[in-house]
Amino acid sequence: MCNTGKIDRIIRVVAGLALGVFAWFVLGLDEAKTVGVIAGVIAAVLIITGLVGFCPAYRLFGINTCKTNGDE
Repeated sequence: MCNTGKIDRIIRVVAGLALGVFAWFVLGLDEAKTVGVIAGVIAAVLIITGLVGFCPAYRLFGINTCKTNGDE
């Protein structure tokens, strides 16, 4: 089941990777570990939803950016 389109998925993966790199560097700072963990979790969610093509929040709000041609 798909509810995220191709461009949406690409943006999610790229944003997730960028946020993951940010989280990696922030985790090295002693005073900002919580921010790094939160950023890491958000990055993981973005990457997973981008790779899988399904976003639970989209389903909750009735959003669908996936163009279905009958092949998905």
